[in-house]
Amino acid sequence: MTEQLFRDDSYLASCEATVVAVNDRGGIVLDRTVFYPTGGGQPGDRGTLETAAGPVDIATTVYGEDKSEIVHVPAEGQALPTPGTKVTCRIDWERRHRLMRMHTALHLLSAVLPYPVTGGQIGEDEGRLDFDIPDAGLDKDEIAAAVNRLADEGRTVGMRFITDAELDADPGLVKTMSVKPPRGTGRVRLIEVDGADLQPCGGTHVRSTAEIGPIEVAKIEKKGRQNRRVRIRFAGGEAA
Repeated sequence: MTEQLFRDDSYLASCEATVVAVNDRGGIVLDRTVFYPTGGGQPGDRGTLETAAGPVDIATTVYGEDKSEIVHVPAEGQALPTPGTKVTCRIDWERRHRLMRMHTALHLLSAVLPYPVTGGQIGEDEGRLDFDIPDAGLDKDEIAAAVNRLADEGRTVGMRFITDAELDADPGLVKTMSVKPPRGTGRVRLIEVDGADLQPCGGTHVRSTAEIGPIEVAKIEKKGRQNRRVRIRFAGGEAA
């Protein structure tokens, strides 16, 4: 089992850890990590594992056979550490923070458009949500303005936990039809944007919506009779 430090503090950019195993595909398993694994539409973290023999570049991070184990996937051609090796984990913080900003912005989008979510994807520059909306007539500028109003208010973004049974008793908390809430430990992590949004989520988020910065709606696409894809991006041509 990998201790998942990012669950409690998304702002941890580094930690000390020990190599537990290297799997048959060269993936590195640690006893603890700040690296977020691909899941819930959010890409896995990149970064380095610093060892006495030199750094190991990590190209991405994924779950192992179950979600209790996290695998750090090295870039090709890396010399792999052996079990027992002490390492310092360092994520690509600039990239992670952009993903956190975008992820929280998508939560605001789901608050502005209170429809069932059928899919989504989080990127460094752009993100999207697919909505089950029976009627079209969505206005890009109006949606962007509503999201930006919530962001500009600097609302606190926090987390709390409920039991699986409490979630079962309040199924309306689940907005995503395509992604199941993170379960398995007997409790479910909720992300709450003060006064705006509350939903199960295992991803990383900023502490305040003021960190998001202005966004714009890049495109609204029709993906079926009742499916609309809304793409947002950081405004003003902000690039990673």
